Amino acid sequence: MTNKTSPLQRLLARACDIEPEEVRATLASFSLVLVLMASYYVLRPVRDAMASDWTDAEVSWLWTFTFFFSAAAVSLYGAAVARLSVQRLVPGVYGFFGLSFAMFYVGTQLAEDRTLVDKSFYVWVSLFALFHISIFWSFMADTFSQAQSKRLFAFIGAGASVGAIGGPAFATLLAGSGSTDAMLLISTVIILAALPLVIWVQRLKQSDLHNKQVHAGAEDFEYVGGNPFAGFAEFIKNPYLLGIGLFILLYTSISSFVYFELKNLMVDYSRAERAQIWAQVDLVVNTLTLLIAMFATGRMATRLGLPFTLASVPMLICVGMLLLMAAPSVAAVIVIQVIRRVGNYAISRPAREMLFTAVDRETRFKAKPVIDIVVYRGGDMLNAWGFTLLTQGLGLGLGAAAGVGAGIALLWAGTGIALGRSFERRERDATPPKSPPT
Repeated sequence: MTNKTSPLQRLLARACDIEPEEVRATLASFSLVLVLMASYYVLRPVRDAMASDWTDAEVSWLWTFTFFFSAAAVSLYGAAVARLSVQRLVPGVYGFFGLSFAMFYVGTQLAEDRTLVDKSFYVWVSLFALFHISIFWSFMADTFSQAQSKRLFAFIGAGASVGAIGGPAFATLLAGSGSTDAMLLISTVIILAALPLVIWVQRLKQSDLHNKQVHAGAEDFEYVGGNPFAGFAEFIKNPYLLGIGLFILLYTSISSFVYFELKNLMVDYSRAERAQIWAQVDLVVNTLTLLIAMFATGRMATRLGLPFTLASVPMLICVGMLLLMAAPSVAAVIVIQVIRRVGNYAISRPAREMLFTAVDRETRFKAKPVIDIVVYRGGDMLNAWGFTLLTQGLGLGLGAAAGVGAGIALLWAGTGIALGRSFERRERDATPPKSPPT
């Protein structure tokens, strides 16, 4: 490629500050997360439609199983990271998940009583929901430099929104016809289609970006090595990582509150109708996310700073919870759900992933999944039982629970500000001083 500005780069420049040599790697990464998220969003409505068949306590138990299963899965993944090259690790994990959903399809066709299959599928998709995107962003943090991440991650993250629009649209069509089992096979095909894109990004890493110092070689077989459980130890002893974990834990508190309320509101619908409703909500959320992520988030991070970017969504949620406390309604819960998810996908998630460009490679591939998966699912488990205690145990209504949520959102915003400032200090420390003029 030449240094002249191409028409494609001029088009991309409307969305992000991109250099000519970054175009192909950025578009390949955008396409990769698009495919991955499409595969998940074909499965998500199927999973969420099942939940309304079960009580809050049953779902809380499933979230508990998900937490312990996630902890075991991350430990096995840590062992794989220590023994496999990054070049083989990333496509290997995606290929494994793709084939697993084909096996679940076989199970749905053979089982006479589907209760155990459905609940196992619910737990497995909940694991996949975090695993596939955590690995993707580890791969991105190992591909782009710290400075590039602030300019490009929001645009790359918008690819997730495009995939999350296509997935629900397709799921809505299938659910409307009364068929949901076929979504498992469709998701398998989509996931496997991501493998060539992974290989392409690995090659572009050196050929276009020349980011060998970020340690994501495409030609060699570099190993992360180390202790398979090093991610857990690094998370516990590193204040920076503990802060990211707290940020995610507080996010899950709000997420669990909204999820359980909507789940209970859909109890009178059939499973196919629920899948269609969840898919339609996904479609609206991800359409809004795409617009914000492509045109606003990158500029917000570079011009207003990461502290503001990380705190903006929690503050909006805090205001929404206070309004919900004053005037509880179903419509208000739906609005908060939309704000929460759009804000997370378009702003909080890309900003959070920028934080991992300031850590070393072992942390990206070992400690990051501990935070993204184990801490996240641990938060889900604790918050699920907390919500069950508030509603079924103490009998609190929607307004009172919203007041608790407002306080949590305020603490969440403060954590975001502290993390953003810590990142900016690390960025300044990593920038070499300019040489004085001669």
